[in-house]
Amino acid sequence: MIKLDDFEQDLLTAYEQGELESTTPSKADLAKFKAAALATTIKDKRVNIRLSSPDLMDIQARALEEGIPYQTLIASVLHKYVSGRLVEKPSSLNSRSNQ
Repeated sequence: MIKLDDFEQDLLTAYEQGELESTTPSKADLAKFKAAALATTIKDKRVNIRLSSPDLMDIQARALEEGIPYQTLIASVLHKYVSGRLVEKPSSLNSRSNQ
């Protein structure tokens, strides 16, 4: 069995006692979410870059680990970087830089 921390246990207890209720977003919120999602998925420019073979192999391995195409991973990393939201997460793979 998984050990829950205090916060998780409080949530589980509240859920089991029926103290939590599901809410449905308003139509205005849904429209806002849909517009934001659409704006982030529009890809109207093509970029060609050169990468070293080992870097590309590491990117492809990380994409496989994440379950997404490697081009999507590259676009996501660049988007997070330019929006200031890039947070490094250690990989379970042994990359060349960790050896």
